[in-house]
Amino acid sequence: MRRHIRRLCAAVCALGLAVLGAGPALGAAPITTAIYTADPAALVVGNTLYLYTGHDEAATGGTNFVMRDWHVFTSTDATTFTDQGAKLSLANFPWAGADAWAGEVEPHNGKYYWYVPVNGNGAGWMDIGVAVGDTPLGPFRDAKGGPLISDSTPNSSPLNIDPTVFTDDDGQVYMYWGSYNGVRAARLNSDMISLNGPVITPQGVSNFWEAPWMFKRNGVYYLAYAANDSGCSAPGYACIRYATASNPLGPWTQRGVVLDQVTSTTNHPAIIEFNGQWYMVYHNASSPGGGNFRRSVTLDKLYWNADGTMQKVVQTTGGTGGGGQPSGTNLATSATASTSFVSSWETLGAINDGFVPTSSADHSHGAYGNWNHQGTEWIEYRWTSAQNINRVATYWFDDNQGIDLPASCQVQYWNGSAYVAVPGQSACGVAGNTYNVTTFTPVSTTRLRLSITSRTGYSTGVLEWMAMRAGS
Repeated sequence: MRRHIRRLCAAVCALGLAVLGAGPALGAAPITTAIYTADPAALVVGNTLYLYTGHDEAATGGTNFVMRDWHVFTSTDATTFTDQGAKLSLANFPWAGADAWAGEVEPHNGKYYWYVPVNGNGAGWMDIGVAVGDTPLGPFRDAKGGPLISDSTPNSSPLNIDPTVFTDDDGQVYMYWGSYNGVRAARLNSDMISLNGPVITPQGVSNFWEAPWMFKRNGVYYLAYAANDSGCSAPGYACIRYATASNPLGPWTQRGVVLDQVTSTTNHPAIIEFNGQWYMVYHNASSPGGGNFRRSVTLDKLYWNADGTMQKVVQTTGGTGGGGQPSGTNLATSATASTSFVSSWETLGAINDGFVPTSSADHSHGAYGNWNHQGTEWIEYRWTSAQNINRVATYWFDDNQGIDLPASCQVQYWNGSAYVAVPGQSACGVAGNTYNVTTFTPVSTTRLRLSITSRTGYSTGVLEWMAMRAGS
């Protein structure tokens, strides 16, 4: 997991440090909309797919993670999932106090070991604990009575989170974990609660940020992980890169991006084969009411190339996003966009690329945003010849941080000498997670402008602005 504040990113970018690029993504249907889920781990036992997830409980508009337990979901078809309930919580670890973050379950000698990062009550921040159960659904209990990994562990990561555990064909168990660019690995003893040798820093895992997931296929070791470099994601967001190796401890060879950024700033993979089909399990912020701290687990099919490399996962839509795209001829796609101001890390071209957002937090195709400006800003379309227009549809960008839904807006057109309000204008809507359609008496013009006034203390943004031809 990652704490992300847009204001901090802007300050870092202003210092000339590394910034990030953009990447496309849609949002697949969540495994549940009853609760918000995150940080999936996947396990197949018999004919059942088990998904172990975190549980986001932040309030609407929350600016930090609130996570106190983990849930287990089961499916026999990778389509319909049953919530088996909270099967592990912070209360299972008397030495832990907060932050039930991303874990993984690994079977061994007839038992099931659940490795989870938690905020320990002792010195330091995040530790990795271990719970054990007799079945994939538990009941689970603390297997060690204290952390397996902590800040006091020699060569531990700058942030000890997101463990992934893998058992090789010879029975040797390995664990990878870490964040803040500090990937770490170690062998585990057969008791599954102690280290067999030193913690190492694997080589070749380029652009690592967090959320490793390790597995083996056809004799090749694969390590997928969240990366936030400029080659794959927008500022403050993450994609999923992967690397391969001939040894479980590396060195690793970078193979590319397997999952583009999603609608949440964080990204977390689990890759599993089930009933002959491979899947990428991940989370996004595309559920109704979702956000960076109210995420939802989903999955999409993953396919392989003949040489053993992974094809990039196509993120499918599941109908859980905001209102559908209005019908009619969208003249915006042929217009040239301009603005009074756009943040250097945002993308003005996103407003007329024809992309259908899944929510107001869907930054996957970039977004227009004007942080840190407040008050009134504008975006504008120009055409080389006059267009007959009678309505617009605006999909607002809201990152639950410095950019918020606007206080008000107004549609204006160029009458040949000045910008004036379009005649007969209906309410200029400012709702999130939907297209806000504003109708007006048809105008013939070469320029159309949207004037946007922010709420106090916030800036504004737009994901898509459609301009519709009169009569279509």
